[in-house]
Amino acid sequence: MPSAEFLLIDNSNSFTKFALSSRERLGAVRRVRTAKLDSAALRRVLRGWKYERTVLCSVVPKKAALLRAELAHKPLHNVDHRSKLGVGIEYPKPKTIGADRLANAAAAAAFHGVPCVVVDFGTAVTFDILSPEKKYIGGVIAPGLEAMTDYLHQRTAQLPKISLLEPPGPIGKSTKLAMLAGAVYGYRGLVREILAELRAALGVRKLKAIATGGYADLIAAGVQEISAVHDHLTLEGLRLIGCMNS
Repeated sequence: MPSAEFLLIDNSNSFTKFALSSRERLGAVRRVRTAKLDSAALRRVLRGWKYERTVLCSVVPKKAALLRAELAHKPLHNVDHRSKLGVGIEYPKPKTIGADRLANAAAAAAFHGVPCVVVDFGTAVTFDILSPEKKYIGGVIAPGLEAMTDYLHQRTAQLPKISLLEPPGPIGKSTKLAMLAGAVYGYRGLVREILAELRAALGVRKLKAIATGGYADLIAAGVQEISAVHDHLTLEGLRLIGCMNS
């Protein structure tokens, strides 16, 4: 799909993802580290792509300003609480909701139905809740898995930096394996407990939990409460928002 109606951009803290999209489906996805995103990197990542309009969600204001300036030659929709989302918003200060969280909500409602919660495993792990009335009603933010393990490495003299993968068991037979067990099993416990509290708060026995983001597959493998892993959920939300706002 070298030519499409939409250029979708998910500008998050660690990576910025780009995708071409028709109104019906996503095309190719490319990404660049957000810290390295500049005019030259943007030209490289978009090389060979043609599109009619851009749909942008960003949680990095300086990079969002760069993207808007560089892409100003074509229509651009910047996702925020005023966008048509396909879901309502019941939240005291809607303008403070991250644009990526709104895109996730739009996609989750369309693909998975309500009530549901989106668990996005990014730099932070975010839980975004859609009520049975199909309204975004709030969320939970906790440190991301990599942020937690990197913090241990940075703040201690002898704990190493580790690669995150499934541990062989809960009893670590080395420092690295002990850290890995603490990170993965501990993080799954965090996710389960938050989901249990959300079910209680909503007064529902079942709550669809949709996982997305970098460590969604790893954590979801041990959390039965997660209903599905949906890759590129944010980009799918941007596609849907593009259709509703053009």
